[in-house]
Amino acid sequence: MLKGKQKRQLRALAHHLTPVFQVGKFGVNSEMIKGLRDVLERRELIKISILQNCEEDKDEIARILSERTSSELVQLIGHTIVLYKQSSKEKYRKIELVK
Repeated sequence: MLKGKQKRQLRALAHHLTPVFQVGKFGVNSEMIKGLRDVLERRELIKISILQNCEEDKDEIARILSERTSSELVQLIGHTIVLYKQSSKEKYRKIELVK
């Protein structure tokens, strides 16, 4: 579970990122989850955009993505989700969280 200062730090780092995934009309599927896990392992912090034609609730999508990728939901603002998961491989760890 992330603390307030840690979330603030991650939001600041994510501000300049561009979304790497888009959730569209067909919502979340298993291939998307697999891809998200791979990207989270290498990048640790990612943005996902929810397209206008998506029929599912954005809060529900954020919760599902966070649960299925075992990551932390940093922020949901507008149609953009920010997820964080510390890399299990030492060579990919770039983010040092404040305590």
